[in-house]
Amino acid sequence: FMAMEPETGYIKAWVGGISHKFFQYDHVQIGHARQVGSTFKPFVYALAIQEGYSPCYRLPNVKTCIDMPAGQPMYCPDNASMDKKLDGKMLTLQQALAHSVNYISAYLIKQFGPQAVVDLTRRMGIVSKIDPTPAICLGTPEISVYEMVGANATFANKGTWIEPTYITRIEDKNGKVLYEQVQRSEEVMNEEKSYVMLQLMKGVVQSGTGVRLRYRYKLMQPMAGKTGTTQNNSDGWFMGITPDLVSGCWVGGEDRAVHFDRTELGQGASMALPIFAKYMQRV
Repeated sequence: FMAMEPETGYIKAWVGGISHKFFQYDHVQIGHARQVGSTFKPFVYALAIQEGYSPCYRLPNVKTCIDMPAGQPMYCPDNASMDKKLDGKMLTLQQALAHSVNYISAYLIKQFGPQAVVDLTRRMGIVSKIDPTPAICLGTPEISVYEMVGANATFANKGTWIEPTYITRIEDKNGKVLYEQVQRSEEVMNEEKSYVMLQLMKGVVQSGTGVRLRYRYKLMQPMAGKTGTTQNNSDGWFMGITPDLVSGCWVGGEDRAVHFDRTELGQGASMALPIFAKYMQRV
């Protein structure tokens, strides 16, 4: 778990594991990054918004197939079983992201190409290796919590990525500065586009996969977010955005073979979202 101020980049919370006494292993930045699942989808949507799409743009929720290099079968991802009730309907981009609809993500990445999405994530501070294949639209990349929180803070910081920072400077006992952090930053998108992205991600909390933040945990402040779940229910993610804090939570087993036996329990909304919710309640 990690939380930071989007305007300053200052890290306010950092939990690298369940107990440092027993596991001296940092899952926030140092540990092996894990697949991020649908928490990657906002980057695909951000590219679409930059290219002129609006949250109200409507698309048919039907299967999209993408041509692959010679000798490989076409890439035709399916929707998750719990989303089948929306199949065939016309959905706005906001509705599609709120319910994490795979068909729409596949359509968008077919329009703009995987490399353009990867290039955007690089400007948002993600340095982990990402193969530019269509499957990234469903969240196959392995990215650290540290990178994901920093990237999502771009939306809350009016489109400017700022490097997450946990030490500003180090002084000796006499006050002499031994080290001073020089933060990097980059304007990724303009303020209007970043605001539109926040509106899209608010839909996740208002009516989508993160709605239990409202009805179960009674968090009523302005809030946006995104859930994420990976293959075999091995990794659960939640990215939460408020005006003052951007947080990211990953839940999983040290051994990737550890997983829940059904999505009802193993989805990000069940694994990671409650940790974010209880953190925000206390904050």
